[in-house]
Amino acid sequence: MAAFFLRLTFLHMSTNQFDKKSQAWSALFSEPMSELVQRYTASVDFDQRLWRADIAGSLAHASMLATQGVISEQDRSEIERGMSQISKEIEGGDFEWKLALEDVHLNIEARLTQLIGDAGKRLHTGRSRNDQVATDIRLWLRDEIDLIAGLLRELQGALIEVAEKNVEVILPGFTHLQVAQPVSFAHHLLAYVEMFSRDEARMADVRKRVNQLPLGSAALAGTTYPLDRELVARTLGMEGVCQNSLDAVSDRDFAIEFSAASSLVMVHISRLSEELILWMSQNFGFIKIADRFTTGSSIMPQKKNPDVPELARGKTGRVVGHLMGLITLMKGQPLAYNKDNQEDKEPLFDIVDTVRDTLRIFVEMIAGQLDAQTGSRQGGITVNAPAMEQAALKGYATATDLADYLVKKGLPFRDAHETVAHAVKAAQSHNCDLSELPLAVLQGFHPDIEKDVYEVLSLRGSLNARNTLGGTAPAQVRAQITRHKARLGVAS
Repeated sequence: MAAFFLRLTFLHMSTNQFDKKSQAWSALFSEPMSELVQRYTASVDFDQRLWRADIAGSLAHASMLATQGVISEQDRSEIERGMSQISKEIEGGDFEWKLALEDVHLNIEARLTQLIGDAGKRLHTGRSRNDQVATDIRLWLRDEIDLIAGLLRELQGALIEVAEKNVEVILPGFTHLQVAQPVSFAHHLLAYVEMFSRDEARMADVRKRVNQLPLGSAALAGTTYPLDRELVARTLGMEGVCQNSLDAVSDRDFAIEFSAASSLVMVHISRLSEELILWMSQNFGFIKIADRFTTGSSIMPQKKNPDVPELARGKTGRVVGHLMGLITLMKGQPLAYNKDNQEDKEPLFDIVDTVRDTLRIFVEMIAGQLDAQTGSRQGGITVNAPAMEQAALKGYATATDLADYLVKKGLPFRDAHETVAHAVKAAQSHNCDLSELPLAVLQGFHPDIEKDVYEVLSLRGSLNARNTLGGTAPAQVRAQITRHKARLGVAS
């Protein structure tokens, strides 16, 4: 028996020796964690950005514990005082983040206990780091989604602003990167507004599933304390409570879903980037991008490179890669929490940073810098309307209009299609546009062709003719601009 108590004393002494590292779980262990493992497993270098969410969750938890009589009102008051001090220290850059404390949660808890004593130790009653970190990530991501949704609205507004100035500008519409039919440049830009509006809607939908409370699930099975989880959810502005404790601590679907929505945002950015890169090249010359968004060459002094859109196109692969990484991270995990889940944070943080920074820079690159006094933007992309219109004349863009003209004269569309193909061949052999062929030549392809065909064959006539909902006619484009501005709450 004496030997048994001697062993307990030795264990207690050993624990005290490495308790100096303040590991929350160290009483069970007979030796400290190796420094290599400590560095390998620690997350504080990157998860410290969760500190605001961690403190918010802790304050809501403490308030509920006091309401339920699990801790005293005095403890709650002390916890609030200590957290206020910690917030000031972190904001002021005076907080000491310790690698030995592994993560943001233990760093804050250790400092809290240092400041307020036993009340700080009571804070963790009824919770685990498993449900705590799940809550922190959700709170943090919810706020980031709100920022990203706001930036998506700004980008839509920027595109609409440019579109509104260029409704009558004619751009060659492409399929297979071949000139297909003339479209309004504004109509083309509004296609991206539609994409980004869907992205905004997806973010709003994802937010609902992010905004659910895991806290109170504890390690995996719930807790024996009389917690009021709904009260904590209301305090934190969350829309509901995770209903299964096992799922609550191990679920990362919300992070994957956000990453998928973010990947689509970047895919749309990448498509726009590709067009900007093409349009500003000398072979197109449709637009100019402000110098502050381009770079020069170290050897070719004439170069002006579209680095921002090119890099955004490249960063799309980075975000999509993170999505694949998160899916792979989760695919083999049994219930409930596993240490693998620590690997969710760095890709998630990088996705948020990448998407947020990309959207911010694209707003300014498209529409220009915001003048705080006037509320207008200056210095966005410069549109070369004559170059666009000239390019639209190169590919027989009104050939379909001639086919439609013949259909209205009674010719079946397939026969009209064949007839126009012969007309295009004739125009190619004469090195001219369809609208430049003499009436007699056109009538040789079909006798019902009359002088009014030249209005049909003009770029402007082609544009105006597509006056159906969703079409490229200026009247329709202006209606769409009005609709989008009303949706976004932008003054007309």
